[in-house]
Formats: sequence, structure tokens, C-alpha cells
Amino acid sequence: MSDLNALFEQASIDVKKLSNKPSNDVLLKLYANFKQASVGDVRGRRPGFLDLKGGAKYDAWKRLKGQSEEVAKENYIALVNSLI
Repeated sequence: MSDLNALFEQASIDVKKLSNKPSNDVLLKLYANFKQASVGDVRGRRPGFLDLKGGAKYDAWKRLKGQSEEVAKENYIALVNSLI
């Protein structure tokens, strides 16, 4: 396993142990970078207008379309480390 993958896995564990809940904007950035790193570009249709949370998550992920897995992992790790 590469160092980047190991750091990404550790960050995904560390984020669950944060003492303070991050703001919604930060949570969306975490979600989007995690999904981009682990799944790739957003798929499917945007949730309906009544699903505000689902729509926000979809939009955050869609903004990262085309970003490489490595860059998304690096951004996720840096964001988690800034919260610790």
C-alpha cells in the first residue's frame, strides 16, 4: 500500500475522532473529497429539491469533477489534519 493510501485511510479514521463537529461547509468539503478519492466523478442524478442535504452533497462532489484520485486524497488528508 502506498504512503498516500495509508495516510488517506488514517485520515478517514481520525475524522471520526474529532472532538468538535466541523461546520457544514467543512463537512461538505470532507464528503466531496472523500467521494472523489474513493469513487471518482459524481454519478447519477442530483436529488430533488426537497432533499436539501442530498443536493448539497451532490453539488459539492460535482464541483470536484475531473480532479484526480491522488489530489482528492491529498486535499482530504490536509483538511482532516487541519481539524485535528
